[in-house]
Amino acid sequence: MPQIDPRIAAVTQRITDRSRDTRGAYLAQMERAISQGPARAHLSCSNAAHAYAAMGADKDTLAADRAPNLGIVTAYNDMLSAHQPFERFPDLIRDAAREAGATAQVAGGVPAMCDGVTQGRAGMELSLMSRDAIALAAGVALSHDCFDAALWLGVCDKIVPGLVIAAAAFGHVPAVFVPAGPMPSGLPNDEKAKVRQAFAQGDATREDLMQAEMAAYHGPGTCTFYGTANTNQMLMEFMGLHLPGASFVNPGTPLRDALTRAAVARAAQITALGDDPRPAGRILDEKAFVNGMVGLMATGGSTNLVLHLPAMARAAGIILDLQDFEDIAQAVPLMAKVYPNGLADVNHFHAAGGLGYLIGQLLQAGLLHEDVETIAGTGLSRYTREPRLNGDALTWVDGPTTSLNNKILRPVADPFQPHGGLTQLRGNLGCAVIKTSAVDPAHHVIDAPARVFSDQEQVKTAFRAGEFTTDTIVVVRFQGPRANGMPELHSLTPILAVLQDRGLKVALVTDGRMSGASGKVPAAIHVAPEAAAGGPIARIRNGDRLRLDATAGTLTVLADDFDTRIPVQADLGANDRGCGRELFAKLRGTATNANHGASILF
Repeated sequence: MPQIDPRIAAVTQRITDRSRDTRGAYLAQMERAISQGPARAHLSCSNAAHAYAAMGADKDTLAADRAPNLGIVTAYNDMLSAHQPFERFPDLIRDAAREAGATAQVAGGVPAMCDGVTQGRAGMELSLMSRDAIALAAGVALSHDCFDAALWLGVCDKIVPGLVIAAAAFGHVPAVFVPAGPMPSGLPNDEKAKVRQAFAQGDATREDLMQAEMAAYHGPGTCTFYGTANTNQMLMEFMGLHLPGASFVNPGTPLRDALTRAAVARAAQITALGDDPRPAGRILDEKAFVNGMVGLMATGGSTNLVLHLPAMARAAGIILDLQDFEDIAQAVPLMAKVYPNGLADVNHFHAAGGLGYLIGQLLQAGLLHEDVETIAGTGLSRYTREPRLNGDALTWVDGPTTSLNNKILRPVADPFQPHGGLTQLRGNLGCAVIKTSAVDPAHHVIDAPARVFSDQEQVKTAFRAGEFTTDTIVVVRFQGPRANGMPELHSLTPILAVLQDRGLKVALVTDGRMSGASGKVPAAIHVAPEAAAGGPIARIRNGDRLRLDATAGTLTVLADDFDTRIPVQADLGANDRGCGRELFAKLRGTATNANHGASILF
C-alpha cells in the first residue's frame, strides 16, 4: 500500500498534537471502564432481574451471564422513509443474535426528525439541536450497563451524528452501525428541481408540485440524492463503523437482510467476551476522522458534516477546525458527481462502483489512512470489497477497480475537479464555508450589493414582489445556533436558482445552514461569529458591496467604515415559543459557534 500523502499526514499530526490532552483524558477514561470488565457482570441480582424480566426464552441465557448481550438503539419511526425499514429490525436482530450465540434487547429509542418535512417551518428550528438531544437520549439508553456491544440503527441528517456522539461517550462498548439503505430510484432529481422552480415562478400548480414530489419520494428508504443522510452513510464506511459495502443496498432485499444479520454476528464477535474486542473509542481515532473528511471531499458531500464532524470528534476527545477541512479539500480531488452535484442518484453511484471503488482509488493514491481499526478488522482496504449473496450465504468479493460510468465516478488521476467539494471562506465577516462541487466555476466569484433580511420569509416576499432585478448578494442573518437553532434555508434554493437562470449574478450569505442539498447557487453558509453573538454579519447594511470569492477563499464587505459600525440587534422573541421551541430556548444560548460544531454539549 502506498505511503500516506504528506498533506494528509500533516493534517493528521496537527489534529493529534492539538488534541493530545483531551484525547489522552478520553482514552484514560475509556481504558478504566474496559479494565473493570463487562459492566453487566456488576449488576446485582435485582438489577438484572428488572432488565431481563420481559425477555421470555432468552431469560436463562441472559441470567447465565456468559453470552454477549447486544443493545439496540433505534431511531425507528414510519414518518421518515429512511427509518421505516427499522420497524422489523429488532425481531431480525434478536433471531440473528440467537444464531450467533448471543442475545439482543432494544435499549431505547431516540428522536428522528425529517428536515424534508420541516423545511421552511418552525420545526426546522429544532432540527440541529435534535442531534444533541439524540446523543443524550442514546446515552440514557446505554446507561443501564446491560450491554456488551451496541447496534446503532439510524440513517438521516442529525441522527447518525447524534448516535456517533453517544457511541463515543460509551467508547468502551463496541459499536456497529446498521443502515437501512436508499429507496429505489424515482423521478430524477433534476426533473423534480425544475418543477420546484416552475412553482416558485407561478408556472406550475400545487398539484403539479405534489405529483413531482411524491414521484421522487415514493417508498421506504433514504432519499436518493446525495444530501446529509447519504453523506452520513458514506462516512460510516470511511470511518469503519459499517460492514463493508453496507451503505447503499436497498431496503427489503435479501442482501439487505443478510447484511443486517452479519452486522449482528460481527457485534457479538467483537465484545470483551470474545477474542477480538473492538471498543468504539479505539476505532474513533484521529485517523478515522481524517478518513471521514477525505470521503466528504472526494464525494462532494453535505455541508452539514462540517458542523457534525467537529462535534462527533469532540465526543472522542479530538479537536477539529475549519483549517483541517480546507487543507484536506486542497489535497483530495472531487471524484463523484451525484445530485445535486450531478444528475445521478446514489443508486446510480453504487452501480458505477460506489464506495468500494472510491476507497480503493484513494488508498492507492495515499489519500486515506489504511492502518486503522474498523468493526470488520484491521485495515481500511477491507472496504474495497463488496457484499454478494451466494445462495443464502453472504460473502465479500473484490470490488471494481475501474469506474463503470465516468460521468458519475472517476479515478483520482482524472477527477471532476482537483479540489474537494468544500471551501473555507475568510475575511472581515469572520469565517464561512461554501459547497463548490455543484456550482459552475463561472459563479465562483460574485461581487454585488447586499440585500439584508432577518428571515427567509422576507426573501420570499421580496421575490414575489419582483424586487430582485439586479445582481444581488442575499444576506439572511440571525439564523445561527444561538438565534433560532440554525435552521436549513433550503427553501430559498428554487428562488435563487430562478434569479440565476434569469442571468443575474446572485449568492447567499448566511449564519444559517443550506444542507446537503445545496445546489448551483453559491452560498456562503455557517458564517461565524453569528449575528446573535454580535458577529460582523450583524453590521452589514443594504447596498454594501460584498465579494464572495470561492477561488481565493475570501468573503469580504467592501465598506470603509465597516469595522467601526455597531452590530444590529434583532428581536428574537418569536423564536422562543411554539412547536416545542420553548423547550430548547435556554439550550440555544449555550451553543458553540458553527465552526466548532454548533453544539450544546461541548
